[in-house]
Amino acid sequence: MTRLVDRNDRAQRLATDFDAPIVVHSHLRWDFVWQRPQQLLSRFATTSPVLFVEEPVWADDLAAPSLELSNPMRGITRAIPRLPATLRDSGDEAIVATRTLLLQAMARGGALAGQFTAPVQWFYTPMPAPIMLGAFGEQAVVYDCMDELSQFRFAPPELVERERLLVSRSDVVFTGGYRLWQSKSKLHPNVHFFGCGVDSAHFAKARLSETQRPADVPETDAPILGYYGVIDERVDYALIGHLAAQLPDCQVVMVGPVVKVDPRELPQAPNLHWLGQKTYNELPAYAKCFDVALMPFALNEATEYINPTKTLEYMAAGKPIVSTAVADVVRNFTPVVKVARSHDGFVAAVRSAIACPDPELIARGIGMAKDASWESIVGTMQGLIAATQTRRQEPKRAEVEAPRRASGQRMASAGSARDLVGGEELTA
Repeated sequence: MTRLVDRNDRAQRLATDFDAPIVVHSHLRWDFVWQRPQQLLSRFATTSPVLFVEEPVWADDLAAPSLELSNPMRGITRAIPRLPATLRDSGDEAIVATRTLLLQAMARGGALAGQFTAPVQWFYTPMPAPIMLGAFGEQAVVYDCMDELSQFRFAPPELVERERLLVSRSDVVFTGGYRLWQSKSKLHPNVHFFGCGVDSAHFAKARLSETQRPADVPETDAPILGYYGVIDERVDYALIGHLAAQLPDCQVVMVGPVVKVDPRELPQAPNLHWLGQKTYNELPAYAKCFDVALMPFALNEATEYINPTKTLEYMAAGKPIVSTAVADVVRNFTPVVKVARSHDGFVAAVRSAIACPDPELIARGIGMAKDASWESIVGTMQGLIAATQTRRQEPKRAEVEAPRRASGQRMASAGSARDLVGGEELTA
């Protein structure tokens, strides 16, 4: 069944009782692009300590495994396993080594002693699930499925089977997209769709006069067509090249890290600029420069289930937005987002947005962003997790109470028998 952010009153009430520590297994680095995991967990960390466990870093000259711990922000402990390179292709041996390092750190006298007892285990990737499930005496298991990782480039072939295991052992499953919710709901009875949230006030800085233009954005009076986000197999590079060629009087600005793509293969043009990765704090300044905000996604397996976080960020920035026909964008964000179904249609939609930006739709987008806070999402998630903890405890209470009830019934039966015998004696 669907559970939307503001529609579960019981979950919101239970949220006030949630303070369990959380151990997170992530395929993403904490200091990579600031996105769903960081947005959610930084808010969970205001009441619950969070241990963010990343995938290993390999070293050729390392004799023994070690665990690097740091605190990137209050309430968040970042754990990076540093493993010998000989374990790189060892399959689950590396995950076992990571588990050992974590258990040692959590044991008495360890660096994390007493901080993550009986945690909630939270997974962004299914890969460590067979090794990590049950390892920490967890009181609940959460799978926050933000992408269909099995459809991404270089996905391990065993990922599908491990996801089935993780889903079957999860107490609750969250999804970042509606189509993901449709897919995972077939596998588990407690799946909830939580789409994009946004820090509306942060991206509203793009509308402030005092926000400074970044130095690497072209100094020009020409319209700037801008994108920020990860630049990987989900971007339609032919579309980017076509856009730059068809609109030579515009500047196309692409902001973000290049991942799983050879930078030498990116399209090049005098009016096309690849600016690299920027910090989360810098993004409003870049968005301020955009005359049109772009979502130029390829329509392929990797984008079939995505629900881009940047949509509401662009809305909060007050920008006209043009996107390709990503299913969740079409469902959740039209007509504020103009959707194009061909390369030429995309160019035409951008031209229209430059010439006639629709103030009514922009204002509507700003309103949608204000109504979609990460805080409300976290509050509802906390309540749903607390509810699963309650359900887990019920069988244990039943096991304790059953002998008491049986004993009480035996005593009551014995008393009834005595009453019956006594009655017979009185009437004899």
